[in-house]
Amino acid sequence: QVQLLESGGGLVQAGGSLRLRCIASIDLSKFNTMGWYRQAPGKQRDLVANMTSARDTSIATSVKGRFTLFRDDLENTMYLHISSLKPEDTGVYYCNGDRVFGALRWEYWGQGTQVTVSS
Repeated sequence: QVQLLESGGGLVQAGGSLRLRCIASIDLSKFNTMGWYRQAPGKQRDLVANMTSARDTSIATSVKGRFTLFRDDLENTMYLHISSLKPEDTGVYYCNGDRVFGALRWEYWGQGTQVTVSS
């Protein structure tokens, strides 16, 4: 069974930085796409960054310049580095990955890690 485990969240002051980590139970190369979603209180879960198997990276316009996505295949780990944190970055951050088998697509989620930014 594929598992994604996030860590690295916490309470941070505005202007600070955090590095979120997502460890996968399988090789990252087995995923079609991996990414991070954020769910702010009372809002829907939105994609903030993702990376394809070809290493093409996409960062949401709202966070571009502050969010960086990278991975360590030897450690089966994907990271989201967040700098210049703002109170509106507060939310639960979820790691996501999908695998494609022909016409079938399987999607996986971690349990989430809470990020709280104080002003």
